[in-house]
Amino acid sequence: MRLPDSAHASRPWRIHELTRDFRIEDVWGLPTPGGPDDFPRLVRKFASGDRSPGASPAADLLWAIRWKIGQLLGWDRPDAGLGGRVPTLRDRLPPDLRDGPSGPDLDGPFTPLYLDDNEFAAEMANRTMHGVLHLGWVPDPGGGHRGQMAVLVKPNGLLGIAYLAAIRPFRYLIVYPALMRQIERTWRARSEPAT
Repeated sequence: MRLPDSAHASRPWRIHELTRDFRIEDVWGLPTPGGPDDFPRLVRKFASGDRSPGASPAADLLWAIRWKIGQLLGWDRPDAGLGGRVPTLRDRLPPDLRDGPSGPDLDGPFTPLYLDDNEFAAEMANRTMHGVLHLGWVPDPGGGHRGQMAVLVKPNGLLGIAYLAAIRPFRYLIVYPALMRQIERTWRARSEPAT
């Protein structure tokens, strides 16, 4: 379920210390009901890239098109990313986060930043933007807990602004709904007892 920006901005997340110059692009409540100690499971799920092949042909096609365009236009070259066009946010980490675990590697272009008891953050950069994926574990109104995902971005000039505006409808109509269905399926599958 899509949430207002305030669902992320109002929480005392550590990520706020690092991303004052970023904007909130998206906030989602994840279909991951659980208890107070289930956050490591959520992070492992994201890190595993655990998804059914062909679960969303439309989303898979969009990603294939995006990576092909990025390859043709040089958006994703190493000099366009972390340590090239932009410094890593790891340089901004306070000592306690820098000395703590960075978290697992993700399947995809993201590099982990930090992991603590209820937060995980990873970053990526290319010619269009510098982005952060933030996962948190929050109490829900029913007395349990659930995951919350935020995407924070810092567009790279007019190209970045135009790119983010152009992909917004595809994210909301295709990519995020498919992602939420996949998260819910894998979360439930791991919660149900074996028969």
